Amino acid sequence: MVHIPSGSTASLELLTFRQALEAANTPSPEYDIEKWIYAPNFYSEYRYLLGTRGKNPLICIGINPSTARPDDLDNTLKSVQRIALGNGFDSFLMFNVYAQRATSPDDMEKTYNPLLHKENLEAFRYILSISTAPAVWAAWGAIIEKRPYLPGCVRDMVRVGQEFSASWYCAGAVTKKGHPHHPLYLRKDEALRPFDVTAYLDSLQA
Repeated sequence: MVHIPSGSTASLELLTFRQALEAANTPSPEYDIEKWIYAPNFYSEYRYLLGTRGKNPLICIGINPSTARPDDLDNTLKSVQRIALGNGFDSFLMFNVYAQRATSPDDMEKTYNPLLHKENLEAFRYILSISTAPAVWAAWGAIIEKRPYLPGCVRDMVRVGQEFSASWYCAGAVTKKGHPHHPLYLRKDEALRPFDVTAYLDSLQA
């Protein structure tokens, strides 16, 4: 399955993250909400959050969501779950720098939607708040170069992460430009290691 955006997210009537979270915590005939958290809880042009529920989640950050949904993970999300469990976490939460759903990053909108970004940051605050020691896995690869607004979105996320004393990690080799490895094609036993996200962002400006 491939998802090509139907148009600009500015034309959509977006659910706020809090509205999406309330729905995600309401029993659904589509999936087990005791196992999954999915916001919005239906397939749409954007996704704030998809993951499993647990007491010690690994927060993985990609660039933007594709077609995955509860009980129907794509290969990227399967790898995320495998790495999370292999590193001692009991669950994973897939978050993205930008919430617009698109299988190919080349199809992402060229001008970012500030309202979508604002609600995406609210989702990030929430997932940081449910862990006593938030662990954030930077996993966006060189795809961050696809749109000029993406590094700024990450900077906003780093500031939010500081409010919750989040620890940042990467897995696998970084690129020549220092981009953290995408989850695909990692060994199943790949270990997380500390990632200096502030220095990384500074290097992008150099």
